Amino acid sequence: SMKVGEQCLYLAQLKGMSKQEAKKQLKYWFEKFEIETWWDKKLQELSKGMAQKVQFIVTVLHNPKLLILDEPFSGFDPVNANLIKDEIIELNKKGTSIIFSTHRMESVEEMCDYIALIHKSNKLIEGKLEDVKRKFRTNTFQVGVMTQNVEALMYQLTQKFTIGQTDFKSLNDDLKLEVQLGNHSSNELLSILSQNGQVTHFAEKIPSVNDIFIQTVTE
Repeated sequence: SMKVGEQCLYLAQLKGMSKQEAKKQLKYWFEKFEIETWWDKKLQELSKGMAQKVQFIVTVLHNPKLLILDEPFSGFDPVNANLIKDEIIELNKKGTSIIFSTHRMESVEEMCDYIALIHKSNKLIEGKLEDVKRKFRTNTFQVGVMTQNVEALMYQLTQKFTIGQTDFKSLNDDLKLEVQLGNHSSNELLSILSQNGQVTHFAEKIPSVNDIFIQTVTE
């Protein structure tokens, strides 16, 4: 039947903080997360999301040098998930090393500098995120073009490039194509497109961590 505030103080002192310093830090975090009214609540009154927010505070209270987080965003709505994410990034900027375990590839994409992909206890990939992405790039571009001249455009493109269908969000009624450059340059592709219509979308299809995960595990 211990209250939230008492439990937090107890755990902070176990981490070597003085009661005075713990109270000061807890006041700061409870105000930051706008949960001052939770101090006198009983632990069993908290929902999963509420309990996880308190757990996060107790975990980072003493400014640890190393932080290990396992799925830290589960149980949070988007606003609170974003709040926690910003605090994790801030801790990292201040010098905390963070090991982050997750199945949510968008979190890896957004937050991690260095990754290891583990499948059935085997490490399949390891390295800087940008180096891993570079290794999996395929020199492929997604393009969108507004044209009255589809046949002529397709003829010119297929002379040089491998063309496939693709889909992406667009506000235009444009022709959407996936183009593998092969030995040709992106400038050559852009030139053909612009000569035959109005280019509305032109971007390299850089593999996401999700794509890399699926491709690696499937193979």
